[in-house]
Amino acid sequence: MRKKVKWTVIILMVIVLGGVIGFNLWKGETKSYSPEGTANYQQGSLKVEVFYNRPFKKGRAIFGELVPYGQVWRTGANEATTIEVNKDILVDGSRLKSGKYTLWTIPNKDSWKIIFNEKMYTWGIDLTTKEAARDPKYDVLTLELPVHKNLKTVEQFTIYFDQQQNINVMYLAWDHSVIKIPFKEPEK
Repeated sequence: MRKKVKWTVIILMVIVLGGVIGFNLWKGETKSYSPEGTANYQQGSLKVEVFYNRPFKKGRAIFGELVPYGQVWRTGANEATTIEVNKDILVDGSRLKSGKYTLWTIPNKDSWKIIFNEKMYTWGIDLTTKEAARDPKYDVLTLELPVHKNLKTVEQFTIYFDQQQNINVMYLAWDHSVIKIPFKEPEK
């Protein structure tokens, strides 16, 4: 009887170890296609950091096809994109409290919904349904912003920061689409 238990434990350990190794190999392979990136912004004491994965276009039609219109997108690849702010900010005029959020989007042809969600997710999609892992009950801020067309193709999904007319702007750019997300510190 003891021998049977011993072999059962050994077999279970091999299965678990094989699963862990297999998942890490798969995860590593997806990272080579969509490497990790960070975008940082600092002005005075305000700090904003975005962690995301950066897929490549590779000749594919992106918005409306690879990333379908009207469906929640994890705003990158692999893990859910996160944004962390160390102070309260106004995003397009709406207050976002300091903290860490996952960033989701719903792309459409002329505008995108930008969603800040307070729940942290291990992966950007549910691996069983292949749909976005976001739970809408944790949404804290949703905005709708216009799509701007870029004449030049952006080959790799990119998030970056800049200032326009004394307004801080976070950009989401890929293919020929650019979304400008204005933000600033609230007036005291």
